[in-house]
Amino acid sequence: MVMIDMVDVIEDEDRYERLLRRAKTEDLSEVSGIGCLYQSGVDRQGRPVVVFVGKWFPATKINLDKALLYLIQLLDPIVKGDYVIAYFHTLTTSSNYPSLQWLREVYNVLPYKYKKNLKHFYIIHPTFWTKMMTWWFTTFMAPAIKQKVHNLPGVEYLYEVMAPDQLEIPAYITEYDMTINGLRYYTPDQFSEVETSSRT
Repeated sequence: MVMIDMVDVIEDEDRYERLLRRAKTEDLSEVSGIGCLYQSGVDRQGRPVVVFVGKWFPATKINLDKALLYLIQLLDPIVKGDYVIAYFHTLTTSSNYPSLQWLREVYNVLPYKYKKNLKHFYIIHPTFWTKMMTWWFTTFMAPAIKQKVHNLPGVEYLYEVMAPDQLEIPAYITEYDMTINGLRYYTPDQFSEVETSSRT
């Protein structure tokens, strides 16, 4: 059993190295040009913040192999140390959702350092669908990151863990946020759970 597990680990590492070589040499401009995944400053502890804009991810039209390569190209240098992800689910539709099978494949192919060094995964403007899918995914496929996932109802909740000038996001997200939450809706005591977990 241990031998089989070791073989699986070695095969996964080999596959990742092959994907990393491709990510460094292939033309991925069709994915990078979409602008749905990028680094945006650092949080208050100096950790890089990776932003994923769900509405801009054309899951049903994009070449998912190239999307994976671009993810690796962007994240490989970042995940050598601690980092956080801010996923904006704002105004996404079913055409923005990749399949669970693809998400599972991505999770499995990414090395341990991606999971270990991910300190927080913030989901901003979650819906019932995202909460259910996140629970299912982190319970059955990715339990290692379950405690790192935080659902936040508004953008301003992020300001406890990152300065506003470190967060570059599309204007439509801010406009939607003000529409549903109003102006200056955030107070620090509402954020105590994430604040506490961010310091651990």
